[in-house]
Amino acid sequence: MPADQALAPASNTKKTPPPARAGKLRARPPAWLAMDELNDANRDADALVEPLGMASHDELKRRTRCRLREEIEFISNPQFGRRDLGKTLFAEPLNLAPRKTELGVAAIRRSGIDMPIHLGRLCEAPLLTPEQEQMLFQRMNYLLQQAAVHRSQLDPARPSRVRLELIDRLIALASWHRDRIVEANLRLVFSIVKKFVNASNRFDDLLSDGIVALIRAVEKFDFDRGFRFSTYATQVIRRNSYRTVVVNQQERQKTVGGLQDMDLDLTDEGRESAISEKRWHELRSRLSVMLDELDRREKFIIRARFSLGAHRKVHTLQSLANRLGVSKERVRQLERRAMDKLRAMAGDVNLEELETQ
Repeated sequence: MPADQALAPASNTKKTPPPARAGKLRARPPAWLAMDELNDANRDADALVEPLGMASHDELKRRTRCRLREEIEFISNPQFGRRDLGKTLFAEPLNLAPRKTELGVAAIRRSGIDMPIHLGRLCEAPLLTPEQEQMLFQRMNYLLQQAAVHRSQLDPARPSRVRLELIDRLIALASWHRDRIVEANLRLVFSIVKKFVNASNRFDDLLSDGIVALIRAVEKFDFDRGFRFSTYATQVIRRNSYRTVVVNQQERQKTVGGLQDMDLDLTDEGRESAISEKRWHELRSRLSVMLDELDRREKFIIRARFSLGAHRKVHTLQSLANRLGVSKERVRQLERRAMDKLRAMAGDVNLEELETQ
């Protein structure tokens, strides 16, 4: 793998265990949760947090058990142990700049790719200053840490409606801060994934995967390392795009190999764009229909022998014989019968039409 694909050692990716129980913590919202700096985040959280005032005791017990099964991961920091940290963190204003339509339009133009103009809306958030970035990461992880503290106090035998609502709100507030980081870095995703676009890898698919990689990078980034998030995110997104392209190539090669073994000569290394991505989907769809015409054992043998579907490697005749409880020769006969059926069906498929469209 090229050196620039290597993941920079920028993140503490291990799970942070929930704080030890050091005495019962009162299940009530802290005063800093109502500070003006959290007004926007709280408005969004109001739409996400479900009130539990009418929930029965059994429902509260069920929700408590569900919450205890879900880990709350965050990047820890020594400062999180300070009692007054919440008040200090949310006293200083973020001063986020408003979204600008011209930033999204410029991102579309710079991409050099023909894509829907509405995608430009993803890039309307201005870049963050180093101070804003630091504050957002610190606040996000502190909110998650506080949620983990209250999670550690949950008791299914004595469920607390107030504590469950508080945990949900803290997680929703953390998500609001995470989203501000993500939207400010979406132009970075655009600039990286467009370099991997070709006839076989569409921009919108790569963009979708790239955004997921960006979100994962936000959740794993250690804000206390002293360098900008974009340095780390670039490596994560680039490596993810590279992996996506490789996996897509491997899937196409498997499909081509399976069709070639049915005496269907569909590929020509010298004409890369002869069959488009759409045509490949049509071929795979037709192959799937053809396989459905086989009986259960024949279908299983063909998929396993040509590494199709869920099979990630080519299986030997003997391994299939062991799986099916028959002799190796019987597997060979079933494979030959299935291939004959597929060849007969392939004669009715207008492959020439697919190649020339």
